[in-house]
Amino acid sequence: MPDTAFDPQTSAAVLTMARQGRTPRPFDLPTALRPQNAAQAYAVQDTVVRERGEVAGWKVGAASPDALPARAALTRDSVWVAQTPHAGEAAMHLPAAGFAVLGVEAELVYELGTDLPPREVPYNAAEVRAALVSVRAAIEVCDTRFAAWARQGEWSRLADQACHGALVVGTGTADVAAVQPLAQGVDLWVNDSVAVQHTRWGNPAGDPLRLLAWLANEGAHSLGGLRAGQWVTTGSCTGTVLVAPGTRVVADFPGLGRAELVFD
Repeated sequence: MPDTAFDPQTSAAVLTMARQGRTPRPFDLPTALRPQNAAQAYAVQDTVVRERGEVAGWKVGAASPDALPARAALTRDSVWVAQTPHAGEAAMHLPAAGFAVLGVEAELVYELGTDLPPREVPYNAAEVRAALVSVRAAIEVCDTRFAAWARQGEWSRLADQACHGALVVGTGTADVAAVQPLAQGVDLWVNDSVAVQHTRWGNPAGDPLRLLAWLANEGAHSLGGLRAGQWVTTGSCTGTVLVAPGTRVVADFPGLGRAELVFD
């Protein structure tokens, strides 16, 4: 039987008001408003996203190559894209005061060139791959609408847009077929030091194409599916590194691209 007791609208309002500074940040959602499973968490998350505005992208990840993925929709106000992706350019600047937490991760992000709307027949890997028109380096800023970082249960964190703060999309390539993620290295620089370095793929989810296919076939359905022009970031290759205001962060994927961010 459907769960008629849980109220995602009220849960979403708590998160929205905390994000907007209209109420103090809670340590967690009130017990009666706390999601108890993924379906309830997504119902809250979707309500938050619809209130924020147009979906500009997605984040998707998994704890291992066999684990069920999880996702969050990203709205236009939190996605920042390099306008000249094949040229050297200055770092993206974001105000540190706009975040409660400054957690940074290096990630690969894919650009959709074709709609993948919900349908009864699942998309196969070739169809999903054909819908992609670029792959780029990115930095995800992890943040929270709660009063403490990572002290909540997994469903509260998932409801809170899976701890999303911002996505900075950097340089990359339109030759998606040439990119071999599982062999891709990454360096995450914090100011003038390498904070994390992997000579090969550091993402615990494994092949990002599996994540993209899950998102197209299941994860994005409640918000209308995937659309051309959206960005999908496919999980952390470095883990989360907490930084301070004034920090310059560079996510460098050798041979592919880089993203650069300064917290003013």
